[in-house]
Amino acid sequence: MRILVLGGDGYLGWPTALHLSRAGYEVGVADNFARRGYDLEMGVDSLVPIASLHRRVECWEEVSGNRIEMYIGDLTEDEFVHDMVARFRPDTIVHFAEQRSAPYSMVDRKHAVYTQVNNVVGTLNLLYAIADINPSIHLVKLGTMGEYGTPNIDIEEGYIEITHRGRTDVLPFPKQPGSFYHLSKVHDSHNIAFCCRAWGLRSTDLNQGIVYGQSTPETTLHPDLATRFDYDAVFGTVLNRFVIQAAAGEPLTVYGKGGQTRGFLDIRDTLACVELAIRHPADPGEFRVFNQFTETFSVGELAEKVCQAASGSTIVHIDDPRVEMQEHYYRAAHTKLLDLGLLPFLLGDELLADLLAISRAHVDRIELSALQPHVMWRTTSSDISRNPMPERDSTASDHPR
Repeated sequence: MRILVLGGDGYLGWPTALHLSRAGYEVGVADNFARRGYDLEMGVDSLVPIASLHRRVECWEEVSGNRIEMYIGDLTEDEFVHDMVARFRPDTIVHFAEQRSAPYSMVDRKHAVYTQVNNVVGTLNLLYAIADINPSIHLVKLGTMGEYGTPNIDIEEGYIEITHRGRTDVLPFPKQPGSFYHLSKVHDSHNIAFCCRAWGLRSTDLNQGIVYGQSTPETTLHPDLATRFDYDAVFGTVLNRFVIQAAAGEPLTVYGKGGQTRGFLDIRDTLACVELAIRHPADPGEFRVFNQFTETFSVGELAEKVCQAASGSTIVHIDDPRVEMQEHYYRAAHTKLLDLGLLPFLLGDELLADLLAISRAHVDRIELSALQPHVMWRTTSSDISRNPMPERDSTASDHPR
């Protein structure tokens, strides 16, 4: 089977490509290096040094004997997308190639528009290419649990049965996205669902929770195969930020009361979930949704776990830069991937010890100022069009961030 991984230079795209290649699939990757460009824009960098995509692909062939094809280009350019799909002839496309940060999408008007155009237009171009070249291609699309928001009812997997005025139907679960990034994912889901219904395409939408971890069986085979480790307040996830703060001897900063609750999963489970979706494809005309997470934690609970693992760390509460409920009901179904055979890695002492060890090994690369939130959801009308990213002193350390 031939699998094309879009966003194959990214945090999840690269280890996914390696995992699938090692499993025996013929793999191609595509990227426009926008994620590396965001680092340059913000004056930050991955905590763990990462090699160029060209070196990564070369190294993988040296280590495994498997070749990964590369395509360098932008999904918002329709000719590139059409040519790439026609040349590689994939059976499955795994789509990670989107701007993935909620804070980045909330910086200002420019970043909000960029996020929506990049994500929605890129996916639309892909849908048209699939329909034109081979409608039987299975599109495995990375969505987000953030599409649902935090309703005061149980969250189902994509759809909900509703009885209204004596009539019953199964409808898409209501969406309450919390940022322009999450809104772009909702637009993607609607566009893909429409194309499945109207054109007979088939797609699996993986509504993923928050991913933690940096090591996979493949990325640890050589330093040049490492994936990135983001920890800053714009692209870093909350667990990474807490681990970095603990490793640097800094207090763990909890936004607000810390009752914000979300679904989480290990990076190795992301790889397993993608492969399960590939091995059990959607039917023609089907748009199915899997909620992709394994455990639920509040921000405060995660902070306590890191404190216990690091021994000696402290917790401080700071103003929440986001507009979100800080204490709320949260219960989401996530059985479909388990039914397909997912055997999850749960968050425990071993994983936290690994993250702390990685952080301490690269503690000289930490830029503490990058940990502080500077993107605010609430803004005055005069700030909406001009809320620039703050400039960082690139001379503060040998390795920014």
